[in-house]
Amino acid sequence: MTSRSVQLSRRQDRRSRSATAAVDRPRHGWQKTTWIWVFLLPTVVLYGLYTIYPIIASYWYSLVEWNGFDSGQKFVGLSNYREVFADPLFWNSFKVTLLFMLLVVPARVLLTLLMAMILNSPKLPLIGVLRSAFFIPVVTTTAIIGVVMRFVLDPASGPVSSVLAKLGFGGVDFLGDQHLALPAAAVLYIWKFFGVTMIYWLAALQTIPYELYEAARIDGAGTWQLFRHITLPMLKPFLIIITVLTIEETFHNFDLMYTLTAGGPYFHTEIIEIYIYRWAFAAPIPQLGHASAAAVVFGLLVAIVGALQLWALYTGRRLRGEQR
Repeated sequence: MTSRSVQLSRRQDRRSRSATAAVDRPRHGWQKTTWIWVFLLPTVVLYGLYTIYPIIASYWYSLVEWNGFDSGQKFVGLSNYREVFADPLFWNSFKVTLLFMLLVVPARVLLTLLMAMILNSPKLPLIGVLRSAFFIPVVTTTAIIGVVMRFVLDPASGPVSSVLAKLGFGGVDFLGDQHLALPAAAVLYIWKFFGVTMIYWLAALQTIPYELYEAARIDGAGTWQLFRHITLPMLKPFLIIITVLTIEETFHNFDLMYTLTAGGPYFHTEIIEIYIYRWAFAAPIPQLGHASAAAVVFGLLVAIVGALQLWALYTGRRLRGEQR
């Protein structure tokens, strides 16, 4: 056999093997994808039934008049939305929701940053125990915390009021006073989810090379100069992301607020979620259409925050790329 015929034979063999691989590869990939979807099918079905379907149904319910019990649903178009926008209690709940966010977000972001910087020190003793202690409230059921704190802050027999009475301040009704109820709920919310934001900051702080701090200390930099010229610039991308995440989380505090105050006193702590619940389930005659319209408006607000979150992720990645 000549050398030319050997080369032609090798080329034909290569072409046949590549053609066989091209035929077999899609089938192999399809089989792997099929098994992935088989294992994901229960989650997809449950998510569709209990998340996607209620969201889609709420859009339809917002266009009808229905109490949730009768089989008949009267189509009213945008009438429910007009009633929602004309209801002063809806705008009150909208204001309370935003005010609660303004009370929680700055304090939660800044305080957790300071604590994360303390717990990030390798010289701190029992650092693992301290980190776990701050994270224990996170894994505790929120509704249980709300119920327990109602007894703790009870103006008649609660331990907090007893201590304040011995100090000469008398019984303070933290959850019954219209000026104190929302700040008290905000403090409890910050304490409950303090560990989550702190873990975010700890992860962010550990991305800063320790050599930068050592070099700056050799040059004579103090604690404030290290924080101002190294820590803050390096944490800027994470600051945007963590702030937006915290804003989004504050919109979902129904369980804590309802078990603490149920929207009282006099609607001073009625966030939008409690407003929706009151019209859908707590009213003498439930109005699911009105509640669904309010829920759709609230969903649009959350969607705006979600868009801000995507912008924050993009900005954070761009800033991290510039720092590198």
